[in-house]
Amino acid sequence: MTAPLNSPRRLRSLRYSSEKMEGTGSWDVIEWSKLDPASWSSSFSNLDCLLESERITFECCGVILVNTHEAGTLLLTNFRILFLTEGTRKLVPLGTIPLVAIEKFSKMVLKGQSNRHHSDKNPPKRLLQVTGKDMRITVYGFRPGTKQRRAVVDAILKCSNPERVWDLYAFSCGPSNFGNKNPKERLLNEYFRLLGKSSLKASKNMIEDGSFTLSNDYWRITNLNSNYDLCQTYPFALMVPKSISDEELIQASTFRAKCRLPVISWCHPGSGAVIARSSQPLVGLMMNMRSNFDEKLVASFCTQLAGHEGAQRKLYIADARPRKNALANGAMGGGSESSSNYLQSEIVFFGIDNIHAMRESFSRLRDYLDMHGTTSSDGTSSFLRHGGWTWSGGNLSSMSASVSLLGESGWLSHIQSILAGVAWIAARVAMESASVLVHCSDGWDRTTQLVSLACLLLDPYYRTFAGFQALVEKDWLAFGHPFSDRIGMTNVCGSGNFESPIQTSSARSYPSSPMPQTSGSAAAQPSSSSHGLNNYSPIFLQWVDCVSQLMRMYPCAFEFSPTFLVDFMDCLLSCRFGNFLCNSEKERQECGISEACGCMWSYLTDLRSCSGTSHSHCNPIYDPSRYDGPLLPPAAALAPTLWPQFHLRWACPVEPIAAETEVQCRAMTVKYSEMKKEKEEAERKVDALSSTVESLREELLNERNKSLAARESAKRAIEERAVISRVVQSLGCKVNVAKNGECTVEVGDGPQKCSHSIPTKQSEDSKTDVSESVSSVSEQKVCQALCPLLARGEGTCRWPDAGCCAQIGSQLVGLKANFEAFDKLSIYDSYFTAE
Repeated sequence: MTAPLNSPRRLRSLRYSSEKMEGTGSWDVIEWSKLDPASWSSSFSNLDCLLESERITFECCGVILVNTHEAGTLLLTNFRILFLTEGTRKLVPLGTIPLVAIEKFSKMVLKGQSNRHHSDKNPPKRLLQVTGKDMRITVYGFRPGTKQRRAVVDAILKCSNPERVWDLYAFSCGPSNFGNKNPKERLLNEYFRLLGKSSLKASKNMIEDGSFTLSNDYWRITNLNSNYDLCQTYPFALMVPKSISDEELIQASTFRAKCRLPVISWCHPGSGAVIARSSQPLVGLMMNMRSNFDEKLVASFCTQLAGHEGAQRKLYIADARPRKNALANGAMGGGSESSSNYLQSEIVFFGIDNIHAMRESFSRLRDYLDMHGTTSSDGTSSFLRHGGWTWSGGNLSSMSASVSLLGESGWLSHIQSILAGVAWIAARVAMESASVLVHCSDGWDRTTQLVSLACLLLDPYYRTFAGFQALVEKDWLAFGHPFSDRIGMTNVCGSGNFESPIQTSSARSYPSSPMPQTSGSAAAQPSSSSHGLNNYSPIFLQWVDCVSQLMRMYPCAFEFSPTFLVDFMDCLLSCRFGNFLCNSEKERQECGISEACGCMWSYLTDLRSCSGTSHSHCNPIYDPSRYDGPLLPPAAALAPTLWPQFHLRWACPVEPIAAETEVQCRAMTVKYSEMKKEKEEAERKVDALSSTVESLREELLNERNKSLAARESAKRAIEERAVISRVVQSLGCKVNVAKNGECTVEVGDGPQKCSHSIPTKQSEDSKTDVSESVSSVSEQKVCQALCPLLARGEGTCRWPDAGCCAQIGSQLVGLKANFEAFDKLSIYDSYFTAE
């Protein structure tokens, strides 16, 4: 918010602005005469940097980005301001900002001094200062003598204040490739997990027929608020004590501000302790109003301690406000509980300031970073401001002033107060098994910060990608944190006529102060509008800052990296997706956000899917086995510092990049992953080769056995053939064995000699059996078997002297007797001795 013109803070702001513009003459390094607008091409429709459904509505050439002294072209789209460098058309991140991420902009005129040697004055420089919600302050300079700045301001106002809700980029882009699954199903799945029923999955039919009302021994899910009749800013499903009926819940809701009655946000799976949330009780100015239903509901959180018969757990009621603020709220009907009215309870005040203090603190922090950064919005280095560093009284005066301004901003003190409260809640639940009820005034700002951070410390699941999404959707979106008001987004709920939350201010000219060099000063009029009736406040940004502080204390406990948090915040502040539009679940349902807009979670998941664990969103040193329980930071560790990846990326762009340790660690992780894959591939190849070698070994062994068997068979056949040859030769016949194994028997000598071939007979195992050969011969007449002169088919012998057959027959009878004796013997290798 911009203070009134006559306020002390506004006067300090003017002096600060004038002080920044003087002393260095940095504006004069811009040579406006050398800028040729005709050198720029007017065709920008095919830029690679344009997003889906993003269209250019205005372009302005010859613009200077004063922060970096770069000349280029300013383009205005239906989504953001783009700044492209001259010639190369390179996108400059500092000069590129989404329209919704603009908190305010001011028109400034820098008037130059007359030069001693020239009577003409330098033309005034027309500037446009854009202040972003992401810690940046960007200044654009426009060519003198033109109406470029006015055209840019009018175009920004037109694009940021569309005539119809559906002209917002989140709606015009549509779901595209990043469709949003029903967020109600995701909320129910998280409730099922907390109740110990993770095996169940919510569905659209389950929501429509109301069959999601499950329970365990202590808690249940109620559909009492399915139509948002009980509380318009609570989700459609609530987790409440099983012992409390729906009628009692209705009565208890009337005793809490905005009907935000105490409900369960998280329950410990082992001890049964819970973290509950609500708004302030309506006790009144005299703090004497009571509600039996509210007291019974709160007392039901004090279930019996496991393992302690009859012992009830303690209940802490944590009021996030300072005590004096809680008492002051009693004048408006609010206030705080009395421990005497709530059984087993103790009231604790955390002293966290309200949204207005946080807004002022954030603004002072942003001014501090702009003034003492590497380069500021006036293009001047902090090392050259006020004549450089000076040594006075043993201290560097500029450094002392810098540290003093950082402390005066109060931002780190607020962060520390939140972290201290969160650590206290986590310790009570983890160490005492106590239940804690958290509330502030309305129960949707400080309450949400404390409850969600306590869950992050207690439950390792919330420190993963999926768990972080479930945590944000449950405690921030479902339980009605007013994002549209707090982040300064356009409220899309209701009619199409709405007012842009961007602050504007008209131009005023200030003459330059007498300085040796040509210089000047600039300032702006206060804004006449406000952020949703003074409701703008960086509450969610402050919560993400607290998450980054916990990640710094426990670098191995989170699956995601600080880079993920930065991209997450950029997506949220840009309003590119519809997840964080509106102020409650009911409003998002009425506008059909999940069907009409894209989903940020799907977009971030798609980014990681391309690179896996090597993506910059993944923490390379994440160790879930080491941090599988609650995180309980000691008080000495709760010393927050600036979040460099977010706070310093514009004012000190070198500092976030200088985190070489993380970069090297990520590179080593990638290399290790690649080497691990190569090792696995090599192991697979080794296993395949080992299997092949073993198979070949078995085949070789089988072949060897077959070779040995064949050699034994051949040796046996030779020995048997020798025996048969000797037997046949004893009959007066000659036996000739050819190389091919064919055996020929010659009977007789002289001209009447005849021969007879006896075919060889092999068994299946290629072994010749002598007894079988002899038996086959003896089964028929010997003369018919051996006489070659026997006429085939006639049955008569053609041998001249047939008496020889009788002689041969008598000899074969003896041979048969010998073979019958051989047949009864087992022939071994050792039976046949070498001759």
